[in-house]
Amino acid sequence: MGTYVVTGSASGMGRQAAEKLRAAGHTVIGIDIRDADVMADLSTHIGRRAAAQATLDACGGILDGAVLAAGLGPIPGRQRLIAQVNYFGVVDVLTVLRPALARAVNAKVVVIASNSTTTTPLVPRRAIRALLAGDVDKALGAVRIFGSRSAPMIYAASKIALSRWVRRHAVTGEWAGAGIRLNAIAPGAIMTPLLAEQLANPAEAKAIKAFPVPVGGYGDAGQLADWMVFMLSDAADFLCGSMIFVDGGSDAYFRAESWPAAVPVWGLPRYLVKFLSNMRSRSSPGAT
Repeated sequence: MGTYVVTGSASGMGRQAAEKLRAAGHTVIGIDIRDADVMADLSTHIGRRAAAQATLDACGGILDGAVLAAGLGPIPGRQRLIAQVNYFGVVDVLTVLRPALARAVNAKVVVIASNSTTTTPLVPRRAIRALLAGDVDKALGAVRIFGSRSAPMIYAASKIALSRWVRRHAVTGEWAGAGIRLNAIAPGAIMTPLLAEQLANPAEAKAIKAFPVPVGGYGDAGQLADWMVFMLSDAADFLCGSMIFVDGGSDAYFRAESWPAAVPVWGLPRYLVKFLSNMRSRSSPGAT
């Protein structure tokens, strides 16, 4: 049995993941702003550091895995909180916990992204770059031009930046090279307290209900937690830097022809260009 940390453990998908891990016999350290083993405010730097340190104290410096599920939805008026919790509340905590994950054998990390990463148009690149650079003020400034729509924009920007952070770091020596498998799951509309809060707002509810979900309805938080538990299991040893969409088909609805996408030659590493050139010359007529 292992020791896992789950942020956002008091409700929604985080709570479901924590309950399923405990039911399987694992030790779970839950982090949330209330009703958790470690109570901390992940919207502040002090809160994030305190949460990470309390987790290290509780696990004895060794973690078998983590689920980063704490997050805020695109509710107007919470733009700064959205950016702080959704991006920094994951990246800052994971950065501190990485050595503890490296001390385990085949540690797994699941980060909760969102299908808003591919279904929200016009998200400013400046906002994404600013978050990756650690500048929340610049990110908020980049979405301010959208007025009342700035909350959905910073939400999508936070999840895009988070997904890119996962993809960039998952394949490095500090993560993959240290035996840590870092992956993301991208849910669509999942029936959680967060979605219920959005549906309580008439304007938000209208937009949500109009959004295409090919299979219909809303996802189940327990089913998403099952995916997370799988991504923490030994069956996911070869899963690295992946982003798995569990969204009822919405991403495929909007992007059926755009993924997988061919990589332009100018975007390939030199060694891969050389490899492909060698393969081409070997397959040419007259090649030996």
